Amino acid sequence: MIKEYKQHAVNGHESAFLRSGRMFRGFFVKTVSFVGYTVQYGCIAHCAFEYIGEFVSCSGPSMEPTITNHDVVFSERVSRHLCRIQKGDIVIAKSPFDPKMNICKRVIGLEGDKVCTSGPSDIFKTHTYVPRGHVWLEGDNLRNSTDSRSYGPIPYALIRGRVCLKLWPPHSVGVLAESPNGGRIL
Repeated sequence: MIKEYKQHAVNGHESAFLRSGRMFRGFFVKTVSFVGYTVQYGCIAHCAFEYIGEFVSCSGPSMEPTITNHDVVFSERVSRHLCRIQKGDIVIAKSPFDPKMNICKRVIGLEGDKVCTSGPSDIFKTHTYVPRGHVWLEGDNLRNSTDSRSYGPIPYALIRGRVCLKLWPPHSVGVLAESPNGGRIL
């Protein structure tokens, strides 16, 4: 009788041990599975934002009236990768002064183009040529924009994407308007 009791106690202990092992294994498998799915979806999101496009909240007055403070736009990346940026396009680019900051400006000139470098109120107009591999960017609000007139042409590689849609505010959803400074695009 004592022998049976000891055997039953050992078996009971083993089964509790085995149950805790199965619970740990189940928890471990679920955790690894969750981490795997998280990494997969993270990679998909990264590729989508890096190669397809992203949503951008714009701030500052430099693109008024086309884009105002706190407007949300969609910036597609395919045009940049295919080198299809054209004069008149609005782009999101890395700031030449602060690589942690993005700027939103309109392309006024591409490599080889002659661009006006003077301000709208300047009496004497000055011009320059955009060097190879660069673009000339200006804000639509010429009187309140720090752009290529201040820092010169920027390398094409700093362009992050082309703005193709305004998504917010709801009353102005759609394709963006033409430049109010159309005469500056030569």
